[in-house]
Amino acid sequence: MAIAELTGKGAVITGAASGIGLALARRCAAEGMRLVLSDCEQAPLQAAASELGAAGVLADVREPESLRVLARAAEAHLGAVDLLCANAGVSRMASIERLTPEDWRWLFDVNVFGVVETVRALLPALKVNPAGGQIVITASLSSLYPTRSQGAYAAAKAAVAMYGETLALELEGEGSGVGVTLVCPGPVRTNISTSVRNRGVAYPVAAPAAGPDIHEQAFRASVREGDWATADDIARAALEAAREGELWAVTHPQMMGPVEARHRAIEAAARRAERRALPKR
Repeated sequence: MAIAELTGKGAVITGAASGIGLALARRCAAEGMRLVLSDCEQAPLQAAASELGAAGVLADVREPESLRVLARAAEAHLGAVDLLCANAGVSRMASIERLTPEDWRWLFDVNVFGVVETVRALLPALKVNPAGGQIVITASLSSLYPTRSQGAYAAAKAAVAMYGETLALELEGEGSGVGVTLVCPGPVRTNISTSVRNRGVAYPVAAPAAGPDIHEQAFRASVREGDWATADDIARAALEAAREGELWAVTHPQMMGPVEARHRAIEAAARRAERRALPKR
């Protein structure tokens, strides 16, 4: 599926009050799209909606009922939904030994189940659209290979990537007019590192561990200045991929070496398994 012509089309964007979500909203508005923006932070959401002449709907992707409210608002304001950007996400950087059960639950509740429930709520509107549509899911370069201190975040984003790939396969198998684009950003200058501000009492934050986290230090040292992208860079790549109906939107091609190395290692393991296999009888 592709959504080549955006002018006049209807878009729903979660996590739209800041970062990549706001950049997506601005790009969509510049293309002449009609927008319903969603976020869990009221004041920034109102500011974004006012700036772009969009409808703003306060919603928490962890709460299915608030997403059903979002879906009803999208139907009321847009009529047809052509583009869904399931973008809301949070981050927690720490070595695996320092991650708490609450850290894992928070990251999976927002980054995985938040995407699942967002799509569940909005997919019916996309599927009944005679023109079809596109679902843009914000995954991560961390979906594709491991990095130190990103264990919980990468595991959640890897789950999101597999979810998106499977969704695309099933929609294609149904002959649906709805496609999927998985956006895989590397380092981006946004405020996701402060997303703990929206963590809430359901996920208590443990007292800081003593001493530096050597794995977090190693990760930060591995990111070069030239690797950093802006939120608008990611939004541009995402919409270009959505226009073409591409499944993967890679935003940091210069950082794909570890992804390629990972796939080579898996292929090498398969070749070793072939050599070790018992002769067929």
